[in-house]
Amino acid sequence: MSRTAPAHVEVLSPVAGVRHDVSDVPDPVFAQGLVGPGAAITPHPGDQVAVAPIDGTLTKLHPHAYLIVSDLGPGVLVHLGIDTVHMHGAGFTMLAQEHSTVTAGTAIIRWDPGYVEETGRSAMCAVVVLDCPFPAVPLQPSGREIDMAQPLFKIDV
Repeated sequence: MSRTAPAHVEVLSPVAGVRHDVSDVPDPVFAQGLVGPGAAITPHPGDQVAVAPIDGTLTKLHPHAYLIVSDLGPGVLVHLGIDTVHMHGAGFTMLAQEHSTVTAGTAIIRWDPGYVEETGRSAMCAVVVLDCPFPAVPLQPSGREIDMAQPLFKIDV
């Protein structure tokens, strides 16, 4: 009898910055893991492009957030900043189309984290796996500089 190793999905960093634990997000819903396991990134200031963290279908696209669902099942939510929904799209440019198939590293949204902070909001990004009973296994330690599209964490599926 052969045994197969459990499958996992490797989640890439959607932006460049400093990696943090999801518990460091200044929003209790993300910080307490109520949305799901994952990580957070304090993005570098200046114009950035946020990319797809996994291969899949871009099922939801808003100026400040997007959800990509993998063919293996998990959905990864990227939320650019905290309370950025109240910016009503100001400072964000969508570069992809909702319901399109994307590969990890595909450009999704152009934004400026510095502009978000100028509005009095946190630019910290949450990257979480929705409805996932498994923990996110870090692939980079908290506090480490991380490049866009660099492995961030993995999750069993």
